[in-house]
Amino acid sequence: MVSDTIFLEAIEFYGFHGASDEEQAIGHRYSVDVWMELDLKPACRSDRLAETVNYSEATRLILQTATEKRYRLLEALAEQLVVALLSRMPRLQGVRVRLRKVHPPMGAIAASAGVEIYRSRADYPALVNCPPQSEVI
Repeated sequence: MVSDTIFLEAIEFYGFHGASDEEQAIGHRYSVDVWMELDLKPACRSDRLAETVNYSEATRLILQTATEKRYRLLEALAEQLVVALLSRMPRLQGVRVRLRKVHPPMGAIAASAGVEIYRSRADYPALVNCPPQSEVI
């Protein structure tokens, strides 16, 4: 069991997701928190970025995934964020994503509505790793 985590909080982007055509046309502000599980002992010992996950690369991948395609459901987008991270970052053993739609259009005033999902690498046994993030020394 992995007990180490790298986290990114409140990554914001503007996207065109939503159940209705109107939501997809107008767009909304979104916020993402991500917790990435991996063994950090090698990085702790070596002090080398190559032994961990580059969170700048993780952020770039999250923003790219969140803005390149439209989704009807936050659940579907959250799942794709997890898949993108696990497929591109082979050191990750698990990923938790909390995705919020900021000030969603609904019959009440709410700061946000969202989903939170957790997936481990074991949830995707057929997942083939794409080329890993570039090594930075």
